[in-house]
Amino acid sequence: MWDQLLKDIIQGNQKSLARAISLVENEVEGHAIFLQELPLGVTPVIGITGPPGAGKSTLVDSLIGQWANEGKKVAVLCVDPSSPFNLGALLGDRIRMSDWYNHPNVYIRSLATRGSLGGLHPHIIEITAILQAAGFDYIIVETVGVGQSEIEVAGLADVTIVVVVPEAGDEVQTMKAGLMEIADIFVVNKSDRPDADSFVRNLRMMLAPAFNGERKIPVLKTIASTKEGIDDLCLAIKESEMAINNHDRKHWLMADRVYQLIQRNKMKGIDKGAIKKAIGVAIQSPDFNLFSFTQQYLNDQP
Repeated sequence: MWDQLLKDIIQGNQKSLARAISLVENEVEGHAIFLQELPLGVTPVIGITGPPGAGKSTLVDSLIGQWANEGKKVAVLCVDPSSPFNLGALLGDRIRMSDWYNHPNVYIRSLATRGSLGGLHPHIIEITAILQAAGFDYIIVETVGVGQSEIEVAGLADVTIVVVVPEAGDEVQTMKAGLMEIADIFVVNKSDRPDADSFVRNLRMMLAPAFNGERKIPVLKTIASTKEGIDDLCLAIKESEMAINNHDRKHWLMADRVYQLIQRNKMKGIDKGAIKKAIGVAIQSPDFNLFSFTQQYLNDQP
């Protein structure tokens, strides 16, 4: 089954692609061997993040349109917040991208965060690798835009785009240094709104100390709803992609992915419910110590 799936995926069969992703998501027997058989992926991964309401989905829709019109094959992973009731994806992004449902060169998949603290799907690295094997020209990963997802996406994406709006002045002022550092491109969307130009100037001034003589971080204005500025954004993505391919950051990106995979594998046998139950017993002792308990719990793991 797995061998045939891989052959079909390499040939561009989207039904087989969807099935393989579902099987890997659910860790069906044989998925680990399947992943180890995947060819080395070279398709650039474009991460798009930013606060809710910045127009990320509309921007992604515009990028799909640009690349599809050029004959490019595009895959999009929309990481949606999980429903608190069934942990499924809310599928909000698919509604905005409905024009591309049946386009032969476009594949869109919504993924639930499934409670992942980082804001990305727990198997996002594996799913991205499967998409790379399918021969897409670009893979876009759009994150929830909350919590640590902005930082986590930088370990996955070759090019990270942070989308903000002109009204985000105070928010940008309080941005974590990490978010400023992970952005390869800043996009000020909805730039037809008042004070957009002054916001762009201020953002460029904030980024100036980060240049350090290396490649300057572009700050681009777009109006995604009318496709304005999308040509410039595509050019900036291409330039960023080339800069990364000629830099050892690519190796750091790969190292980060390996680190995340090892971390998750090491945690596989750890059940938070079981920990809670064990604590309920251990904490009754007057000598209870959090760190001693943790070490003993780890020692007891098979």
